[in-house]
Amino acid sequence: MAEGGGTALRLDMSLAEIAESLGSSEQALRLILSILMGYPFALFHRYFLFQKELYLSHLYNTLTGVSLAYFNFGPQCCHSFLCVFIQFLILRLMGRTVTAIATTFIFQMVYLMAGYYFTATEHYDIKWTMPHCVLTLKLIGLALDYYDGRKEVEALTPEQQQFAVRGVPTLLEVCGFSFFYGAFMVGPQFSMTQYQKLVRGELTDVPGQRPNSFVPALKRLVLGLVFLVAYTVLGPYITDEYLVSDAFEEQTFWWRCLYILIWGKVILYKYVTCWLVTEGVCILTGLGYNGKDEKGHAKWNACANMKIWLFETTPFFTGTIASFNTNTNAWVARYIYKRLKFLGNKLLSQAISLLFLAIWHGLHCGYLVCFQMEFLIVIVERQAISLVRDSPALSKLSSITILRPPFYVIQQLNHWMFMGYSLVPFCLFTWEKWIKVYRSVYFLGHVLFFTLLFVLPFLRKTLVPRKEKLKKAE
Repeated sequence: MAEGGGTALRLDMSLAEIAESLGSSEQALRLILSILMGYPFALFHRYFLFQKELYLSHLYNTLTGVSLAYFNFGPQCCHSFLCVFIQFLILRLMGRTVTAIATTFIFQMVYLMAGYYFTATEHYDIKWTMPHCVLTLKLIGLALDYYDGRKEVEALTPEQQQFAVRGVPTLLEVCGFSFFYGAFMVGPQFSMTQYQKLVRGELTDVPGQRPNSFVPALKRLVLGLVFLVAYTVLGPYITDEYLVSDAFEEQTFWWRCLYILIWGKVILYKYVTCWLVTEGVCILTGLGYNGKDEKGHAKWNACANMKIWLFETTPFFTGTIASFNTNTNAWVARYIYKRLKFLGNKLLSQAISLLFLAIWHGLHCGYLVCFQMEFLIVIVERQAISLVRDSPALSKLSSITILRPPFYVIQQLNHWMFMGYSLVPFCLFTWEKWIKVYRSVYFLGHVLFFTLLFVLPFLRKTLVPRKEKLKKAE
């Protein structure tokens, strides 16, 4: 007993020492190790469980996922077990009903909110609520897909037809789906129908054989490690602590803006790293298979959460949104936004979807401020793009070849400055911290975009000819 305890202590100490030498926390190191462990787990699945008895795959996925949860959170992984078991009971006892959907939504979200409440601190901590928020979406999506399985095919949209669950999942199947090692910790989201195809060995570019996914998986792994190195190197110099320090406030206004711009870019690399590495795991198993393109080449983007080229090159806020956390955004679009169609108002549906995302992220007020700012910026950006497109003078100016490079640079600086500005409350959480940063730059983002929100319609009246307005109205 004593030797076992000593060994565990030495293991804990070694992990802590390694993390400290890397300028990281032990929890972050455990998370990275857990994500990387997905690769040997996936190789075992490929060579020993491909197209074998289904219960073996379900059992393997459950045990490996739970082992990762215990490695990171110890006995607190019981929270995930409890919610998965109760979700199974809801599906079995309430069936394919609206009551089951409502019960699922209320129970899973309330449980998650309670977890946030009782574990909240002023900093971002890696604790059991991190994978649990991923699990919450997965279980809500399962309930909605299970409900869609009661309807006739003609009554469903093509997308709903693709994800509707027709059969009745077993408890082991729900556990394997929930704890799948390639997505339990940080995502991505995938449906029960995708999972069922995976364990049946149907997600492959060569029917009846293991998928040819080594190279695509390796590419995502290498790309993820590149971003990990970038974050590890730059992270110690671009910190949250400096943002709220007196030294930051003593700098010039333009230096503070430049720091927020760079900080906003670097801070996202830790998310990019995790999502790229886990995407590689999903590709290796076959879960990332998404059919073939028009040339017959296999597509491996079914579990993609990042569009890296777009993320690094787009000068638009909407481009960054379309390239970042795409899998979660697709989930919200499929299960929240599109199911609010009965409201008859796209803007209202979008606002409710963003509100859901803010609440799902946590109870800190910073999340609400971040998504409110995102909503405002997207509205203004769309107005501005429309104005440039419809105004002959602005359209001609923007089409001048020699002016495109400086315009692009200005757009990028503006884009990442206010992307970082929006991320300040998201990453700093508490009112005292993010309000201090906003004061240091005189609430520049709010002043600018609220001003543009009211000014752009007047500019449109001046710069867009009446015939263009009438043509657009038609």
